[in-house]
Amino acid sequence: MSTPLREQSEADVDVVVIGGGAAGLNAAVTLGRARRSVVVIDSGAPRNAPADGVHMFLTRDGIAPAELVGIGRREVESYGGRFVDGVAVAASRFGDAFVVTLEDRRVLTARRLLVTTGLVDELPDVPGLRELWGRDVHHCPYCHGWELDGQAVGVIGSGPMAVHQALMFRQWVNDLVLFLHTAPEPTAEQAEQLAARDIRVVTGRVQSLDVVDGRLSGVRMADGSVVRRESMVVRPWMVARSTVLTSLGLAPVTHPMGMGEFIESDATGLTAAPGVWAAGNVTDLSAGVIAAAAGGMVAAVAINSDLIAQDVRDAVAARRSSLSSSSTRTPASASAR
Repeated sequence: MSTPLREQSEADVDVVVIGGGAAGLNAAVTLGRARRSVVVIDSGAPRNAPADGVHMFLTRDGIAPAELVGIGRREVESYGGRFVDGVAVAASRFGDAFVVTLEDRRVLTARRLLVTTGLVDELPDVPGLRELWGRDVHHCPYCHGWELDGQAVGVIGSGPMAVHQALMFRQWVNDLVLFLHTAPEPTAEQAEQLAARDIRVVTGRVQSLDVVDGRLSGVRMADGSVVRRESMVVRPWMVARSTVLTSLGLAPVTHPMGMGEFIESDATGLTAAPGVWAAGNVTDLSAGVIAAAAGGMVAAVAINSDLIAQDVRDAVAARRSSLSSSSTRTPASASAR
């Protein structure tokens, strides 16, 4: 169960984690085990919600995304972490702390911030793609290729990486068609590679995907012809959900491999804003679920180390102040002599 925060004083915690997916949950567990007070803000809209299962997560292969999140939430709560259901829209620095504002105007404060808000998949403008996204339309061969065995699959080209994507999926799929759509014509070398791997190339624009009873039945071309396909592959433009980070002066940058836009951070997730970390897909566009979870742990360890350093500085300063006050105080017995 989530715990709504009714007053700002209740939100004075060591760390606010914005995002309740694998990265945020694993970070919260790590911080909770370090005896840090943690609040996780979760919008309840995970990127992988349409998928049937999570794959390549050791001991959890095939688990439903919602079930994985439910297990993670219970683990966070077992270490004292709390949840706030809502959307964080802004954050600002207030002295040595941060103030996080939610969409409904609730306010939370924390000593450090970890943003694990993931990304948004921007798809080509083809009717039917969004409707079938995560079910009959995929993008990652390692996440979904095994399940596509025996199916008639199509790749919709939307950029210069179309041939590469088709050659990748051919490892898992025998019946594969590359629809060039808006992708450039293959070079002579690429055409030879596609032919050698028995990948048929269809030129012209894709008009729409034909959907029958909620499932893909074929690809309708601009000339009216229909190519029967059971599943499709597309390469989305992946954009970090960075509203909160942008409010802190952190702008997303274009990925060097042309995958989308992400927030830059160092190996621990520390961003250019002191006291602010990022983990998961918001800073690593290609991270799978298990990699995102690992990134959350790495960031949490770095945050705890940073807090330890501050706690030590504060303790030393308090001790020096106490010793200084004691040394300047005149004992009553001495003044009576």
